[in-house]
Amino acid sequence: QVQLVESGGGLVQAGGSLRLSCTASGSIFRIHRMGWYRQAPGKQRELVAAVYSGGDTNYADSVKGRFTISRDNAENTGYLQMNSLKPEDTAVYYCKANVGLTLLKSSEYWGQGTQVTVSS
Repeated sequence: QVQLVESGGGLVQAGGSLRLSCTASGSIFRIHRMGWYRQAPGKQRELVAAVYSGGDTNYADSVKGRFTISRDNAENTGYLQMNSLKPEDTAVYYCKANVGLTLLKSSEYWGQGTQVTVSS
């Protein structure tokens, strides 16, 4: 079994910064992909950013130039650095990882979510 634990959410004023962390633990052979998603009240969950095992990244248009996703493979940890935050970034942020449990078997896991609130 694999667990994802997120941290780093909170309340910040518009224009401020936050850094989210997501640490995976358990029977991990390799993390193929780690992504950050967010869900605002009354809206669907959406992809914010993702980073792949080779280092490639992709971002939602709404966060390009403001957010940076990264990962520490040795620590099985992913990060989302959020700068120039806007009130519309307010949401619960979730980490999702595609984890290789063995060389041939993979599965996906979600974290519990962390609240990010940006005040105007």
